[in-house]
Order: sequence, then structure tokens, then C-alpha cells
Amino acid sequence: MLGDNRDGLNPEKEVSSRFPTAYTILFLLIILVAALTWIIPAGSYDRVMSEAVGKEIAVAGTYKEVDPNPQGFWEVMLAPGAGFYDPDSYVANAIDVALFVLFLGGFLGIVNATGAIDTGIKTVMRKLQGHEIWMIPIMMSLFALGGTTYGMAEETLAFYAILIPVMIAAGYDAVTGVAIILIGAGIGVLGSTINPFATVIAANAAAIPFTEGMTLRLVLLLGGLAICAGYVMFYARRVKADPSRSVVSKHAGAHQAIFLKDRTDGEQTETLTATQSLVLVIFGLTFAVMIWGVSSQGWWMARMAALFLGSAIVIGIVARMGEKKLTGNFVDGARDLLGVALVVGLARGIVVIMDNGLIADTILHSAELTLGGLGDLAFINLMFWIEVGMSFFVPSSSGLAVLSMPILAPLADFAGIDRSLVVTAYQSANGLVNLINPTFAVVVGGLAIGRVPYDRWLAFIWPLLVILTVFISAALSLATIM
Repeated sequence: MLGDNRDGLNPEKEVSSRFPTAYTILFLLIILVAALTWIIPAGSYDRVMSEAVGKEIAVAGTYKEVDPNPQGFWEVMLAPGAGFYDPDSYVANAIDVALFVLFLGGFLGIVNATGAIDTGIKTVMRKLQGHEIWMIPIMMSLFALGGTTYGMAEETLAFYAILIPVMIAAGYDAVTGVAIILIGAGIGVLGSTINPFATVIAANAAAIPFTEGMTLRLVLLLGGLAICAGYVMFYARRVKADPSRSVVSKHAGAHQAIFLKDRTDGEQTETLTATQSLVLVIFGLTFAVMIWGVSSQGWWMARMAALFLGSAIVIGIVARMGEKKLTGNFVDGARDLLGVALVVGLARGIVVIMDNGLIADTILHSAELTLGGLGDLAFINLMFWIEVGMSFFVPSSSGLAVLSMPILAPLADFAGIDRSLVVTAYQSANGLVNLINPTFAVVVGGLAIGRVPYDRWLAFIWPLLVILTVFISAALSLATIM
């Protein structure tokens, strides 16, 4: 499946591209945000601990300018490392995500060495021949369910290396596999219903029950899922009919070699052996346990990493690899995803610079002043676009909720609209931006695993973003005037 790769995020050496790598894009964004700390005045709101939210939240009306802390050369150079761990940050640190990615890579390295996945893919393709297209809406619905209920995000990184080979073997491309996962879970977060990391935290920060506005969010969830599934299916059919129409057609050969490469030592058979069947059972149970743990037991990255480590050891024993081969395959698998782990910390470095440069609250205060005195429709649509802009700098749904809702939600009272509309505008804006956000570890990580260049992802998704933006704006506007 995932072949031996020493080139990190750019394994396709035979494909030349002038578009910079994810590393360069993120580092340039760090420099850009650092430059903004020299231009935008530093400021801060007073903050108090909220028992409802469980975090400190800003207090409306307390903004004041503070002594500037512009970020210079050394701060820029320190930001990637600080992105992995910053104990004072209001958003999640990246070190646990990065380590989870490495353990996941090791687990996949062990599984790949058994040949079970490659043989299983061929078996599935034979059984689904002629009906592969229906995997797209089914899988997207499952990921959307995870997104709307518990904010499925970083956990999706575990699924790319499984689904992408299936899509390529079915005659589609790597972008199709990435889209099913990234857009599926993303539309679920965009239309969050009971997601504790978006809707619940934002509603609590806005001082309203999270059930308010549920009907509108269900409309966004179901309507958005139908739009996204239809878009991905249309693209997939077009690619299968004419592979040259794939946005990654120049990378097709490299993707075939990486994702469908035989990793076994001997000749791979077309029929699953008893050992391979048992490996697939353990493989499936591992992901089932992960979903159960995250959704009902409060698991996070450390426990998920431990789960994949334990499963890797069990599979190695079942496959009778021996100690040296087991550890070697684990390290090789972790090495394959080392670039992904590094890019996660680099993405978080942007937030570190903005936070330390004390400009986040100033940007929020400007939004507060801009929204004052507007009519209903202008208010809710401008609110949406303000949250879109802020989402690029604060991709974390819980971090953006804690930062913006205590300040922006009360402004709805002066505009004469329900605060739940502000919460919905926030979560839909954040969900939309996080389908492409280069500062969001899930985006850059998923694209890195899928070996899809960022510019190719933009080429694929921009029409869908336009459609979703019109759909969201129309839904918010209709809800405002009804």
C-alpha cells in the first residue's frame, strides 16, 4: 500500500512542479503573520474562567491596547518547534497529534508487510465491480456522522492510507479518496449538531442552549452532504471515464506505485490466506475500538497511539514476523509519515506567532466595531465572512469559539436576531475554511498522506467551495428573515 518513501511530502520525483511544498507554504505564512505583528496594534481583552465552557473566555467591552510584542527572526525560527508544544496556548498543541501520526505509520507498516491490505483490496474490487461509485456517498455519510456528533478531525488521518488505495484500484484517483474523508468529515463539522468541540462550546460561550438553531444546522448538514457527495461522485465518474481529467493525472504513476505497491517478500496471491484474514479482522477491530473510545470514552491522541501500538504488536505476532522484522517494519512505516508529523507542528507555529504577537484580540475587536449598527441580513452575512477570515488564523473549532463567541454573539441582541444564528455562522464558516485551510493540520496532514499537492487540491475543490458558500449564505439569510 504505502511504499517505501524517503521524500516526505514530495515522493513523485518524476513530476516537476513550480508550486511550493507544504513546508514552504506554511513557513511563508509564519513569516507573513510575524510581519503583521509589526503592523497591527497589540491588544487584549480581559478573560475570566467559564465553568460552562471549561476555559477562559474574553469579556466583551474590556478591550485595551497593550505593549506590542512584534515577532522577529528568532521568534519565527522558534515557532515551528513551539508549535508542537505551547503550554499557554488556548488551542490544542500539535505534539500529541504528531506522535499519533508516527504510531499510526508504524501500525500501517506492520499491516502492509503482511500483504493483507493489498490482497483485501483486490478481493473487494472483484465483489464491487460495477458498483464502486456507491462507496462514495456511503463513506462520506459515515465520516459526516462523525463530524457532526463529535467533531471528527485528527482521527481521520488514520483512514487515508486505507481508503485511497481502494479508490485508485477502483479506477478513480487519490483526490477522490482524500475528498471522501476530508470533505465528508468536514461537512459534518460544518453542519455540527451535537459536536461538543464546536456547537456546544460556542453555544455555551454565547450563553444559549446548544439545541437552539438545531433545525438550521440539520439543513446545512443534510443539504451540504448531498451537495458534496454529488460533487465527488461527478468528479469520480469523470476521472474513471477519462483519467487525463484527474487534477493529479501527472502524479497517477507515482500514486499507483506508492499506494498499490506490493510490500510482501514473496509473490502475493489473489486470495486471502487465513493469516491475512485474521490480520484484517484485527485491523478492522482496531478502528472500531478507536471510534468507540473517541466518541464515548473521551479518548484523545495518547490513547489512540497506544491502541495502534498494541495492535501493531498483536498483528506482528499473528503474522510470525519475529522481533527484528516487526520493529523494522514499524520504524519504516513511521518513517513514511514523518513528513506528515513535521507539517502538523509547522501549521501550529502560525497560531503561536499570532498569539505571542498579541494581535488576535485586536482583529476580534475590529470585527466587533465593524458589526455595530448593521441591519439583519448585512449583520449575519458579514458575521459569516468575519468568521471565515478568523478561521484561517485560528483553525481550531473550540479555540475559535472560545475566542470569538463571547464578544460577537452579544452583538446579535443589538441587531435584533437570535444568537443561535451567530453560532451557526461561526461553525459553518470554520467548517468551510477548514476544507482548504493550510494552517489546519488535518488538511495538510491528509494531503501529505495522500500525496496530493496543495495547489491540485485547490484546483479540485474551488467550485465546491463556491457552491457551499452560496448555499450557506442563502440558508443564513432565510433563517434571519423568517
